[in-house]
Amino acid sequence: MYTCASCALQSCSQESPQQIPGNCPMKSNNLYLQASSEYKKQENYEFYIKSSEIEAMGYCQWTRLKETIEFCNYMNYHRIGLAFCRGLRAEAKVVNSVLQCHGFEVVSVICKTGGIPKEEIGIPKNHKVHPDAFEPMCNPIAQAKLLNEQKTEFNIALGLCVGHDSMFYKYSDAMVTTLVVKDRVLANNPVGAI
Repeated sequence: MYTCASCALQSCSQESPQQIPGNCPMKSNNLYLQASSEYKKQENYEFYIKSSEIEAMGYCQWTRLKETIEFCNYMNYHRIGLAFCRGLRAEAKVVNSVLQCHGFEVVSVICKTGGIPKEEIGIPKNHKVHPDAFEPMCNPIAQAKLLNEQKTEFNIALGLCVGHDSMFYKYSDAMVTTLVVKDRVLANNPVGAI
């Protein structure tokens, strides 16, 4: 079992590590060779190289939104998808506007698209936020499929629920970055609890 989160040596950050923990994943040479060959594939190479270059350019200088904009420019993307949570619609409106001001065509889809009652998908009444009210289900698969239909080149997830974000990533044809993660208690800053 790998335990990188509690490793004190950080051999992976050394050019020629003198010591590698017994359960270090770096002992899996074949896996690293396979991963390296994946980065070199045509579908991954430019994306990975340019994302690494953007990281260096804006390191500790750019906000996440600025880094996203610069990356999209660097990749020559024009049509950007924005999958957002209804609870962050004010923020989505701002992000949409900022992206448009930078020359992007933005296709945005709200999480409640379709307006399907939660009960219809099998969510019991007692598992709703407001059991006796109409409550539409979050629809991350539809969000992804709608953006796929619109042929977005890159998608941004803004505040999708835990698990719903995972389904959105799974069904999105375009690569996805997360601009905002939802944390209703900590003003969308989950790292504050850590």
